[in-house]
Amino acid sequence: MSQFPKDRRETWITGIGIISSLGDGLEATWEALQEGRVNVDRKTYAPWLVHPLPPLELNAQIPKKGDQRQMEAWQRIGTYAAGLALDSAGIKGDREILARTDMIVAAGGGERDLDVDAAILTSRADDKSGALNERLMNDLRPTLFLAQLSNLLAGNISIVHGVSGSSRTFMGEEAAGVDAVRIAWARIAYGQSEVALVGAAHNGERKEMLMLYECGGFNLKTDFASVWSRNGAGFALGSGGVFLVLESKTHAERRCAKPFARLVNVVSGHSSRSVPGGVENVLKDLWASLAVTENATAIYTAATGAADATAEEAAFLSTQGDIPVRAVGSSFGHLCEAQFPLALALASLSLSRSSLVPPNDTSGRETETHEIPAQIVTLGVGHWRGEGMALVEAVS
Repeated sequence: MSQFPKDRRETWITGIGIISSLGDGLEATWEALQEGRVNVDRKTYAPWLVHPLPPLELNAQIPKKGDQRQMEAWQRIGTYAAGLALDSAGIKGDREILARTDMIVAAGGGERDLDVDAAILTSRADDKSGALNERLMNDLRPTLFLAQLSNLLAGNISIVHGVSGSSRTFMGEEAAGVDAVRIAWARIAYGQSEVALVGAAHNGERKEMLMLYECGGFNLKTDFASVWSRNGAGFALGSGGVFLVLESKTHAERRCAKPFARLVNVVSGHSSRSVPGGVENVLKDLWASLAVTENATAIYTAATGAADATAEEAAFLSTQGDIPVRAVGSSFGHLCEAQFPLALALASLSLSRSSLVPPNDTSGRETETHEIPAQIVTLGVGHWRGEGMALVEAVS
């Protein structure tokens, strides 16, 4: 479990970029949340539910067609969202700042060639090992392997947007999203960085990923319901990208940047999932490490809907009194690596607009409130591994 001393620099969130099944950008996202809209595809991948990405005008953030063509879908999503975040922070195209902007990305392992997979699986050659080797040599081109590397999202962001400071890519599903934010914040808080771009992207419209999660029993196959009303039935994958620009307060003030919120602390942990109550106990420790005050107005959670993890998360939340809760997965689906950054982005946006997003829940767990938020806790529990929390507060 990560803990930090109190002598640290103030960190501001000055840029947010979101694209998702609810739309393109902050205004479209906020409007959809206010109206309680949910975009779910029940037919294309039946019996599984998916929150699909609407068509994007890629030229707006990825102007070169050649760049668009050489990226896979998840890379285009992430590069687009990163451009939105840089625009939001007012540093897009500023070569001096971008040259020293650090980048920390949470990413998966790339997409597969389904035609090759299907051909191998349906092959009836007598010598299976020989047939497999032949396919590997003839069908999998070097460019295909390169396109699947997880760190190519950061590479594409650097090429398209000119972000050329240090670069780190984390893998590890939801836990990677937590640690990407945690490391970006820690580097700024302790003087190792002045400005950073951090985030993730996910393409939920992938048959091989749906099959993978089905093998673990994680996919939502019943009709759509809010996260708290699924009774452990699982998650509906979503497509989307989320990036944030983090800056030291002094750096942001020098360029007269207006913050969405102050990022006060980020902590992460790892429970034993084989021991009942393990997740709940780790969340209690993280809450204590986060140093939440009585000003906490809400909890924005990246809850997945996976049976055991979400049940223990709900048990922890029930110990937090009447603090309003919002599960972002009910509206956006599950974005895996991007889910925790998404919850953090929405919490920061809510603080900047002095209003929580409305409840989107039929279980009664999420309650309406008109209190102006002062502090919001972002909470993440991975469907299989990893827990984390962040604390953001309004900047007066």
